[in-house]
Amino acid sequence: MAYKIDLFAIFIFLGIVQALFLSFFFFSGANRKIPANIYQGMVVLAMAACTFEILLCYTGYIINCLWLVDFSEWIAFLIAPSFYLMLVSFVRGRPSSKSYWHFAVAAIWLLMQIPFFLQPADVKFNAWIGAYHTPGLVFRETHEHFFKPSHHSDFVLIHLAIYAVLGLLLIIKIFHRRQQSFWLTKLPALVRLRATVVQAIIVIVLIFIVKLLNRDDMGDHLFAAYMTVPIYLISFQVIRESGFFRKASLIEPEKYKTSSLTPDLQQQLVKKLNNLMGERKPFLRPDFSLPELAGQMNLTVHQLSQVINDGVGKSFFELTAEYRIDEAKRLLREKPNIKIEEIAEEVGYNSKSSFNTAFKKLTGHTPGEWRAARNVLYL
Repeated sequence: MAYKIDLFAIFIFLGIVQALFLSFFFFSGANRKIPANIYQGMVVLAMAACTFEILLCYTGYIINCLWLVDFSEWIAFLIAPSFYLMLVSFVRGRPSSKSYWHFAVAAIWLLMQIPFFLQPADVKFNAWIGAYHTPGLVFRETHEHFFKPSHHSDFVLIHLAIYAVLGLLLIIKIFHRRQQSFWLTKLPALVRLRATVVQAIIVIVLIFIVKLLNRDDMGDHLFAAYMTVPIYLISFQVIRESGFFRKASLIEPEKYKTSSLTPDLQQQLVKKLNNLMGERKPFLRPDFSLPELAGQMNLTVHQLSQVINDGVGKSFFELTAEYRIDEAKRLLREKPNIKIEEIAEEVGYNSKSSFNTAFKKLTGHTPGEWRAARNVLYL
């Protein structure tokens, strides 16, 4: 038979490759210490597995590896709960151990698929052409009798819809708690959450439409392409937020050579900066930014960067983190009964995991460990 290679196949293939790189990024190094990254990596890998099988069936290459027919059916049930737990991790920190029940549907479907996995290649060949109605191919004669779960697409769509609603309710609750408008908020963390959920809902709606207009799996290549789009968007976001393009270079010491700030004026501005940060504490807001601070200092962003980098010897993000962690330590001492999550919010962090990471980087201990050590000292 002739293989089918077109723009859909190329687009989906490149998305799969991109997903593998992304999953490696989420699971490697310090990134895997953040729960939200683990679950996002699971989402990306599950999407890659599902689109890979669709690509094989769509192009016809599945005939060379019939043992892969329907291998991703159970994996499809990992996408929605992983996505939901990613949102939970971003909002509340690491989910509890009870959260693993969200993967029960995937585990049950896998168990039901085992009899099919044990069948010979002819059975899997028939399953493929029966779903995709591949022209020029006829069913092979088989005599096996076994149980195979059916209506997979319907169950997946229901599963996705349920978790989309759960995710949307979770985000709306957070917006309400922060007293922010869902569509009008400008807080970066909330904007990111909103965009993530809206993108997921759009993809689910498109998949519903494709399934309504196409019998069996004939439209799978369309929603495989739709699933690939978020992978590209995540890649763009990772690149945009990466520090790669802000690396120091040999010419960096000269970046302020045209500045009008004298050493004496720079010292005065450093003192003014410390007073402002100590008295007004603008860093307590989650959307605290360099341009905002520059406006409060009556400086340009370029001038303020010079004051912080040369006068203080830190980056803006390092300076912000230090002030936030110092404030957190004060709260941990003075409010022994307040929850760690509440302290994280009070000092400007949108998630407990980000707060824990920053706290441990600066103190060598988690907030809980630091508080426990101080309690022991005061006993």
